[in-house]
Amino acid sequence: MFEAFTTSTALVALAEIGDKTMLLAIVLATRFRRPLPIIAGIFFATIVNHALAAWVGELAAGFFEAHWFRIAVAVSFIVMGLWTLIPDKFDEDDSPVTRHGAFLTTLVAFFIVEMGDKTQLATVALGAQFQSVLAVAAGTTLGMMIANVPAVLLGNALVERVSLKVVRWVAAALFIVVGLWMLIEAL
Repeated sequence: MFEAFTTSTALVALAEIGDKTMLLAIVLATRFRRPLPIIAGIFFATIVNHALAAWVGELAAGFFEAHWFRIAVAVSFIVMGLWTLIPDKFDEDDSPVTRHGAFLTTLVAFFIVEMGDKTQLATVALGAQFQSVLAVAAGTTLGMMIANVPAVLLGNALVERVSLKVVRWVAAALFIVVGLWMLIEAL
């Protein structure tokens, strides 16, 4: 359970840096200037989204023959590593409507933007790999918070100081290494 939690935390924290949800956190922070409701919205949207994703992954693991499914999960980690190398863009047209307040806007925007995102798909794969909804959802949520809370608190100053390209390469390498390790274990 500890391995599921720590692996989930590390993978998502690194993969999230420079992701569109991190850019959304910066937009929300500059628009509302109310960090606590934004952080709470990110937390609740993520925990629900990732608990569902980890649950789907755990269910999927039970439906497939273990050997081939483990290979598919390993390959999905490698693909996610390659996907991480492609920078996300957040258009101004995608910015959230602000008539419902910081918390509700963040909650809804984060939940929707995270649907089909690489961190959600990684959570499905992690749920399938570790078959522990609680450990994976807690770990991926912590990873999201590690990446996004500084973005909310520091906003644009953070983006100016941290090389998102380097972080993307490190995150990609981590996904690929974990995928290769899982592939070797499966074979």
